[in-house]
Amino acid sequence: MNPTATHPTATHPAATSLTAATPDATPETMSPPVEAGGGGHLRADGVTVSRGSRRVLDDVSVTVSPRARIAVVGENGRGKTTLLHVLAGLLTPDAGTVHRNGTIGLARQELSARDGETVGTLTSEALAASLAALGALDEATRAMAEDDPAADDRYAAALDAATRLDAWDAERRVDVALEALGACTDRGRPLATLSVGQRHRVRLACLLGARHDVLLLDEPTNHLDADGLAFLTRRLREHEGGLAVVSHDRALLRDVADRFLDLDPTRDGRPRLYAGGYDAWQDARRRERERWEQDHEEQLAEQRRLRDAVSKARDRLSTGWRPGKGTGKHQRQSRAPGVVQALHRQQNALDAHRIDVPEPPPVLRWPDLGVRAGAPQVRAHGVAVEGRLTGPVDLTLDGGDRLLVTGPNGAGKSTLLAVLAGALEPTHGHVRRAQGARIVRISQETADLEPGLTAREVHARHVGRLLACGALRDAEAVPLGALGLLDSDAMRTPVGRMSQGQRRRLDLALALAGRPGLVLLDEPTNHLSSALVDALTEAIRATDAAVVVATHDRQLLRDLAGWPRLHLA
Repeated sequence: MNPTATHPTATHPAATSLTAATPDATPETMSPPVEAGGGGHLRADGVTVSRGSRRVLDDVSVTVSPRARIAVVGENGRGKTTLLHVLAGLLTPDAGTVHRNGTIGLARQELSARDGETVGTLTSEALAASLAALGALDEATRAMAEDDPAADDRYAAALDAATRLDAWDAERRVDVALEALGACTDRGRPLATLSVGQRHRVRLACLLGARHDVLLLDEPTNHLDADGLAFLTRRLREHEGGLAVVSHDRALLRDVADRFLDLDPTRDGRPRLYAGGYDAWQDARRRERERWEQDHEEQLAEQRRLRDAVSKARDRLSTGWRPGKGTGKHQRQSRAPGVVQALHRQQNALDAHRIDVPEPPPVLRWPDLGVRAGAPQVRAHGVAVEGRLTGPVDLTLDGGDRLLVTGPNGAGKSTLLAVLAGALEPTHGHVRRAQGARIVRISQETADLEPGLTAREVHARHVGRLLACGALRDAEAVPLGALGLLDSDAMRTPVGRMSQGQRRRLDLALALAGRPGLVLLDEPTNHLSSALVDALTEAIRATDAAVVVATHDRQLLRDLAGWPRLHLA
């Protein structure tokens, strides 16, 4: 194939699953792929995609070269998944081009199961190229035995293709991946009978077992346990070709990615590609953000200065034209023309001043919760919940305390937090909450809020309820805009039209509105961007409130490794 051919409208025949053919090829005519890491690549130039009046991607350019390890990052709704689909050929951009060379494997978040598809359907797709190469090798071998004059060349080509694919080991690789990810190995099992998580693991195992030149992965850590996460990380580090991954899993990004394509808003409106690992991306992003905020504030300060100068010149003009009683009347009137000229100069300077640095997006500003160190919050004695939390659990939580709750799914982590918050009564033991203690719980899923209300209205009603029941004084309420969790547009958006990430931010804002003394966080990284999770982690380390975190998030566990830990079995 022509390595520089442009395929802005190409669709990969098998890209709707986790395997993909070479561009413009059908499964019957598919040519053997180039060696993984030996030349397969993707290059997007000036890609733009719009959804109605909203521009999802704007002039995005990126190259996924052999051995590239690119993380595509940004808030929900910034177009990360859209970009992967454009790169894979599933979506045609409104502007820009995509050049493709080699084979592409795409792991999508949406995992549908078509009628009649089985586990074997997916494994067969993953093994198709290797089986075809072995078949061509067998055919060439027979032709050599029949003294076909062209057999030598065909045999050499077939052997080269099979060697590049390591075709003899292909089936074992798929079996190893299925086992390591805890996926179903029964080839006859219909996909429709598997759970979403089980289907995800089967498809991911098939992707990792095949040898694609470029891997495009959209939230690949979903539905994986610790062993599966370790296997995935190892396989991606070993992958010889290019890789682009969209993930909220900061541990995966730290362990795998060496470049970060950040789609979040920037000063000039263009996406940024940062070289280096996770920390280098965060440091560069922070420095750029600080310069952006400083330049914007300097322009605002200059505008305020010019407005003040105009106001003072106008005051002088008014005073100068108004003859005072007594002496000096003619002196004051003679100065009036100069004052008029000064006013015009100041007004012209104000009119000429432009704020061309856009307002930076908000960043998390955790409020001072005003909790005294050691102030009693909760006492739990012998707590257990029948069928949900095996006890007894004894806890003492005071102002400034920290606790990390760990354990496998079903061990009762969420149940314990619900009991501490008073949302669930224990079947054994009891919980005592200090008088006046303000306790909030942020659960794994977003709160059930009235969809027609805007975020600002939801916040106002929530604060109103706290005031009405005496849980909060008016002066203590934390304004929605003071937290830096939602920008002005998001605050005016009806809840029903918010993204999951925005809803999650609103949940956090509602929890902080009443200045709680105890904050219970159940999987707090769900639906939040890596940058916000890092800011949240820093905030909960520093807050004077007591904090309890229940999580499986590997990076959060690393970041909070020094906290006292309660492990539920």
